[in-house]
Amino acid sequence: MEITTLGAFIALGVAIFLIIKGIPAVYGMIIGALLGGITSGLNIFETVNIMINGASGMSSALLRIITAGVLAGVLMESGAAGKIAETIVKILGDKKSLVALTISTFILTGIGVFGDVAALTVAPIGLQIGKKTNFSKLCILFAIIGGVKAGNLVSPNPNTIAAAEALHVPLTSLMLAGYLPAIFGIISICLLTITLKTKGSKIENEDLIEIDGDMPTIFSSLIGPFITIFLLILRPLFNINIDPLVALPVGGIVGCIFMKKTKNLLKFSINGLNKMSGVVLLLIGTGTLAGIISNSTLKDLIIAIVDNIGLPGYLLAPIAGITMGAATASATAGASVGGNVFGPAILSFGVQPLQAAAMIYAGTLWFDSLPHGSFFHVSGGAVSMKLPERMKLLPYELCIGIIMTIVATFCYGILGINF
Repeated sequence: MEITTLGAFIALGVAIFLIIKGIPAVYGMIIGALLGGITSGLNIFETVNIMINGASGMSSALLRIITAGVLAGVLMESGAAGKIAETIVKILGDKKSLVALTISTFILTGIGVFGDVAALTVAPIGLQIGKKTNFSKLCILFAIIGGVKAGNLVSPNPNTIAAAEALHVPLTSLMLAGYLPAIFGIISICLLTITLKTKGSKIENEDLIEIDGDMPTIFSSLIGPFITIFLLILRPLFNINIDPLVALPVGGIVGCIFMKKTKNLLKFSINGLNKMSGVVLLLIGTGTLAGIISNSTLKDLIIAIVDNIGLPGYLLAPIAGITMGAATASATAGASVGGNVFGPAILSFGVQPLQAAAMIYAGTLWFDSLPHGSFFHVSGGAVSMKLPERMKLLPYELCIGIIMTIVATFCYGILGINF
């Protein structure tokens, strides 16, 4: 049962169109996948079987993402995330306030806070800084978004879990591989942010958001993420493998104990699970779409183009991330589809799984915040930015994605670094 290239394009095109029109992403992808199979000449039964097989391939990633909700919920709901961001800004001071915003969102995202939440957490602090320094909204938002993009590469969050699972590599190894491109990304973000200081609208008093003063201490705020990272790095340090399915909730529970908020653990966990439920649904829809594309001739066409042009085989990895990230407007979905669909072909060129995962994931960050994805709207709403102005940041976000992908490709494709 083979899906035609036209059928694969129809599946992607319909999914993107429906998502842009406001249909929930999971429904858009399921409908697109269904139409892609039918237009390829398959009957409904055959098409649905391919979709179900694709979705079932996401099960291990989904389990780990669900348990990640405990740590995410504790960090979000306890005030720990806000305390960490506030402390970083205070330490670096007003003169380095833009760097502080980028570092804050980088660290929050890097310790496991989902990108949307990291942006929403730091936005009130950013608006206060922007008003005080007379920096534009574009400048403030880009500093925040840049930190999220770089932080995604080194985080045990759903994005990295999906990327690691697609190529069957240890989560910790992929997190470590993300640091080199992330560092270059942060440097580039800080330089580009300076050029936006006076561009766009200014921050008005009505844009300011009150910051909740009821926060835990910085020490207790950091305990949960520290425990999680410690458990995860036991594998590369001492060959003790603590699965993220265990490490992520344990970190959340220990953090809650140190913050003396154990009575709220259930509420925090439920709220974290609710946040992850959107990602879980997205990946289920992504799985159905991946099933159609992986059984299509589209991947063969892309591979043939790379081969005929004479490009090195490892370039298929970032190309897969870029195209699938653009199609889904999501690093999570893009890395998952890219790895599951193109992974075997990339590995056939002699690329190691970790190298492939790192390049695919970096590639998704070119277009992971297009308007048919949620992050575009969540980040803009965080600073009360209107759609036309939010669109002006897309070229800057693209630049960051390109820089981090170039670094990842140089390190893991050309040099062949492996852990």
